[in-house]
Amino acid sequence: MAAEKPSCTCEIFENSNGNLRISLSGPLTIGTAAPILAELAAIVKKKSFTALTLDLSNINAMDDYGALVLYELKNTILRPGQDFQVQNTPEKIKPVMALAMNPAASKNDFPARLSPSSARANLVAQTGVAAITQLKNITYFIAFIGSLVMAGQHIFRKPKSLRKQDILQHMKTTGVDALPVVALISTLLGLIMAFMSSLQLKQFGANLYVASLVALAMVSELGPIMTAIIVAGRSGSAYAAEISAMKISEEVDALRIMGFDPVLFLVIPRMAAAVVVVPILTMFANLFAICGGLVIGVTMLDLSTTSYISQTFNTLKLFELFWGLSKSFVFAILISGVGCLRGFQAKGGASAVGHAATSAVVSSIFLIVLFDSIFAVIRSYWR
Repeated sequence: MAAEKPSCTCEIFENSNGNLRISLSGPLTIGTAAPILAELAAIVKKKSFTALTLDLSNINAMDDYGALVLYELKNTILRPGQDFQVQNTPEKIKPVMALAMNPAASKNDFPARLSPSSARANLVAQTGVAAITQLKNITYFIAFIGSLVMAGQHIFRKPKSLRKQDILQHMKTTGVDALPVVALISTLLGLIMAFMSSLQLKQFGANLYVASLVALAMVSELGPIMTAIIVAGRSGSAYAAEISAMKISEEVDALRIMGFDPVLFLVIPRMAAAVVVVPILTMFANLFAICGGLVIGVTMLDLSTTSYISQTFNTLKLFELFWGLSKSFVFAILISGVGCLRGFQAKGGASAVGHAATSAVVSSIFLIVLFDSIFAVIRSYWR
C-alpha cells in the first residue's frame, strides 16, 4: 500500500471584532501549495472579516511555492481594505517568508544560491565551457565548408540550379549600393595621403612622386583592404542579419522540409555576388583615390594633370593591379562566407540577429587583416 502524502491543513478561528484567524499545520511546499491556496481562497470568499491573521506556528517546512501561496493570498485574493498579517513564524522558514512578504527586498537578504566550492572550480568550469564552445564552432565551420563544396559540385553538374536572379539582386545591394560610400571614402583617403606625403616630399623637390605614392599605396594595399572593410560593415552584417532572422523564424528549416538546400539557396548567390562586385569596387576605389591625389597635386603642388597621370601610369605595373584584385577576391570570399556562417549559427530570440551581425563584422575584419598579413609575407618571398 502506497504511503499517504503529507498535507497541509488549516483551522479557522473567528471573533466578534471581525478578525479572522487561520492556523496552518504541516508542510507548505510544492506538493501542498495548490490545494491549500484553493482552500484559503474559498474561506476568504465565504467569510466576512476586516483583518486576517495567519498562524504559522505549526508549519514544519516551506519552500518558494509556499511563499507564493502567502504572496497570492496577500496581494490577489484578499479584498481591498482587508488587513493581513502573519504570526508565530518558525525561525527556519523566516528567510523564505521574507520572499513572500517583501519580494522587492535586496537579493542579499535571502539565502544565497549554492555555487561551486571555489573560484578555481568556477575557472575550470568556464574554461571547459569555452573549449566545448570553440570545438562546436570548429565542427560547424568544417561542416559549412563541406556544404559549400557539395553545393559547388551540384552547380557544376547542374548549372541551371544557380539562382541567377538572386545573384543579380545581391550584386546590386552589395556593389551598386555601396559605390557612393566607397567613392567618398576613397577620394578622401587619396586627398589625405597626397596632402600628408606632399609635406615631406616637397622639401626635397620630389612633388611628382606624390602620384607614385598614392597609386602604389592604394592599388597594392589600401584599396583592397578599405573596400573589404566597407563591404564587411554593409553587406557582411546584412548577410548575417538576413539569414539569422530566417533561422530564428524557422524559414531555414522550412526550406529543408520543402527539399531545398539552404546553402545552395541562400549562401551561394551571396558569395557569387560578392566575388564579382568586390574586385570591381576595389578598382573604383583605386580610381577615386588617384583622383583625390590628383586634386592635391594640381591645386597645391603645381603639377599638371598630364604629368600626374603620366607618373601614375609609369609607376603602376600590371602585377600591382592583379595583386590587389586577387586580395579583393579572397576578401570577398571571407566576408560573404563569414556573414552567412554567423547567420546560420544564430540561436535564440531577436537579440540573436544583432549578435550575428556584430559577430560577422568583427570576424570579417579580423580575417581581412590576417589574410592581408599573409599576402604581405607571400609577396616578400615572391620577390
